[in-house]
Amino acid sequence: MNLGPWELALIIFVVFLLFGASRLPNAARSLGRSMRIFKSEMDEMKTDKQAVAQEKQAIEQQQPTAHTVPQPSVQQQPVQQQPVQQQPVQQPQPPVEHPQRDYGQQQ
Repeated sequence: MNLGPWELALIIFVVFLLFGASRLPNAARSLGRSMRIFKSEMDEMKTDKQAVAQEKQAIEQQQPTAHTVPQPSVQQQPVQQQPVQQQPVQQPQPPVEHPQRDYGQQQ
């Protein structure tokens, strides 16, 4: 996008009309502060990202890789099967009836 001198002059004139002469220095100052804050936050994010990458690399160097860990030899012993004893099946008992009492009436 190429802006010529007339387009820039027109944009500056419109901004001057919108904000007025008294507000322009404050607006420019505020814009400058915002740009500095944004830039410092971006730099901080970059350093945080680098620190995380360095920590991750240090952790990976401390942990041995899976193919360098010797596997212990496991000797399997034959499993001896024990005979299963079947228990007799018990028939369910009928419920026992209890005499009913009437607690609501006095005798």
